[in-house]
Amino acid sequence: MTRVLLVAFVLSAALALQAQAPPRPATAAPAGNAEAGKKLFASVGCYQCHGYEAQGSNATGPRLGPRPMAFAAFSRYVRQPSGQMPPYTAKVVSDADLANIYAFIQSRPEPAKEIPLLRP
Repeated sequence: MTRVLLVAFVLSAALALQAQAPPRPATAAPAGNAEAGKKLFASVGCYQCHGYEAQGSNATGPRLGPRPMAFAAFSRYVRQPSGQMPPYTAKVVSDADLANIYAFIQSRPEPAKEIPLLRP
């Protein structure tokens, strides 16, 4: 019984300390060139599933733009995807090229703002 109480105390103390820890700062995405990223997006084949404007499709691949996930998560998924997407290792797409592709995805306009009938 004493061991159970000790374990419960240690776990509750660890959780309390974790709750008090300051949040980690978000890592900023590396600077990229959206125009170069647009060319890479097409030449590497991203457009085949995600469309030329990263708009995605229910049949092929998800929408990526205009608000992609954080760069660290994006990079991790591109390098080691969990779905049907093939992995793009650093040999295929360098880190600099990946930053350019990410800049391109970020630069995509919000679709509703581009279509007059869909504007609020």
